[in-house]
Amino acid sequence: MTVTDPIADLLTRIRNAARANKNMVHMPHSKLKESISKVLVENDYVISAKSIGEGINKELAIELKEDMQKLHLKRISKPGQRIYLKSREIPRVLDGLGIAIVSTPKGVMTGKQARKSKMGGEYLCEVY
Repeated sequence: MTVTDPIADLLTRIRNAARANKNMVHMPHSKLKESISKVLVENDYVISAKSIGEGINKELAIELKEDMQKLHLKRISKPGQRIYLKSREIPRVLDGLGIAIVSTPKGVMTGKQARKSKMGGEYLCEVY
């Protein structure tokens, strides 16, 4: 099955698994999904993210924390309307309590890291 927006699919699968009190979620693998999940692991929103399998059967397995029902995952830049920001335009999510995930020329990173390295990019999503 073809997914039009794989990032929104990633966020929705994590959100649905958290609300259903699941501790693990599996989804088709892509490099972008893997890098977004690594940012979530680095910022302690999920426990771990690892690739399973090879080739066309490769999956991304994300281990969720307990009590994630109130986790807010919001897709900002969509396929129909891409949002690109300069480094100084990247917002602080909830006054620094959340993170903005930005795709820059140096890879996917948080908004704070992008501002520090003075790099803009596509504003993918926000998490808090």
